[in-house]
Amino acid sequence: MFSQYFGHYLLNKGLISADQLKNALDLQASTHVKLGVLSVNEGFMTASQVEEVHEKQKQVDKRFGEIAIELGYLTEQQLDQLLSGQKQNHLILGQALVDRGYMSIEQFSDALAAYKKDNSLSDEQFEAIKDGDIDTLVEALLQIKDSANKQHYTDYVSLFAKNLIRFIDDQVRIEAKAISGNYHSQWWTSQNIIGENGFATAIGCDEDVFVKFASIYAEETLEEVDELAQASVSEFLNLHNGIYTVNMSNRGIEYEMDAPKVQQNVDIAPENSVLIITAYLSFGTIDIIITN
Repeated sequence: MFSQYFGHYLLNKGLISADQLKNALDLQASTHVKLGVLSVNEGFMTASQVEEVHEKQKQVDKRFGEIAIELGYLTEQQLDQLLSGQKQNHLILGQALVDRGYMSIEQFSDALAAYKKDNSLSDEQFEAIKDGDIDTLVEALLQIKDSANKQHYTDYVSLFAKNLIRFIDDQVRIEAKAISGNYHSQWWTSQNIIGENGFATAIGCDEDVFVKFASIYAEETLEEVDELAQASVSEFLNLHNGIYTVNMSNRGIEYEMDAPKVQQNVDIAPENSVLIITAYLSFGTIDIIITN
């Protein structure tokens, strides 16, 4: 996920062009191999075991390797071997930029140092972010004014980013969105999280993105916003919120959820929104909305 941010940082600084960034990110996507594929390739796990781990990830907020070890499908040593076979994404991005002559190694190294300075990151934060720590990255990116619920909202968005990567698209970048005037969504999928300091959540997007999002999650090719498409996006939001409420329950905070619903052409006033986050995916953008 960090490579998406760093790549756009290079673009905004004028160090590379949009075409060069796309080329490098495309190479990174084709080079990075997921742990499930590596596990089967190494003979450590079967395809059915990998699928079982993926299904388990729909219930708990844990990484692939953690679950595989808990289920007895991988040993710690095997996981370490697999992880060593996965290069850090920002290094793959850097290698692509250098190999294609878009940047020198020195320029890439200097840009990394400038990114750290510009974002006021400590050494520990920067190393964590480069190592793929999404929690640290999201916390550094979000500027949440509601201090009372800052940690809850940061945890919510961080988990949302993880679930997008796990189930929808591993090319994800999120940004806080500034809204002037009413916010409009062509398709709106919402669900309330009920309890003390509860809040309403929603996914807003255009129709073409809604259909593509639904197709990926349903693992079927959908052509329009029909019942299956609506059920698919609703199920994703319900899954995400379910994992979030379990995480909160483990901290002693109890929530319930109502049933998700899908609406078309929804408008909300900016003062009613606590947080609007735009997630940039490889096929378009969605907005994650938290309201009172």
